[in-house]
Amino acid sequence: MAERKAFNFYASFFDVYKQLKTDKDKVAFIEALLEKQFYGIDPEGLTGMALFAYESQKQVISQQVTGWEKKTKTTLSKGVSMGGSQGGSVQGEEKEEEEEKEKEEVKGEWTPDIIGQLKPTHQSSFLYWMEYRKEIKKPIKVKSTLKALVKKFNSHSVNCCDWVVNHSIENNYQGLFWDKYTEKNNKGEDYDPINNLAV
Repeated sequence: MAERKAFNFYASFFDVYKQLKTDKDKVAFIEALLEKQFYGIDPEGLTGMALFAYESQKQVISQQVTGWEKKTKTTLSKGVSMGGSQGGSVQGEEKEEEEEKEKEEVKGEWTPDIIGQLKPTHQSSFLYWMEYRKEIKKPIKVKSTLKALVKKFNSHSVNCCDWVVNHSIENNYQGLFWDKYTEKNNKGEDYDPINNLAV
C-alpha cells in the first residue's frame, strides 16, 4: 500500500466542473475525483449531473490511477473517504465491483468515451438530455445511436442544442427536432438548459 502525493489536474476536469450549475454538484464531483485519485475509492451516492460529470472523466481518471500504480509497482491505500467510510476490506472491494458491474449494465458502456467526444461547451445540454431520457424510463444505451447523437450535437451551435433539448423536454418528446430551431425563435440569446426546465 502507498500514499499518492499528487496528480495531474487536466483542463477537461475543470471544463466539466464549470458546466455544473450548483455548488452541491461541483463539490460532489470534485470529492469523487479526489477520492479516486488519492485513495483509489470509486464514488458512491453520486446522482444527476454530478454523476454524469464524473462518468465523463472516469476513463481518464482511471488511466491516471492505473498508470501511477504500475509506475510505482504498488497499490493505492484505501484511506478514509471524505464521506467518512473506511475502504480496503476484501468484502468491501468485492461489493464495490458488483455495484460497478450493475451500474455498467444499467448505463451501458457509452459514458466515458462517448462524452469525451463532445465539445466541452456542448456537454451540459447533452447530459441534460440524457438525464431526462433516464427520468422518463427511456435511456439511450445503444452505442451507435449515442455516437450519432454526439455527432449531431457537435455539428450545431450551443444555442441550437440548448433550445432543441429544452423544446423537447417542455413538450414531453422522446426525440430531438433540430429542424424546429431557427435564430428567430431563439432570438440569438444564450440559453441555460439547466435553469429553464419547464415544470
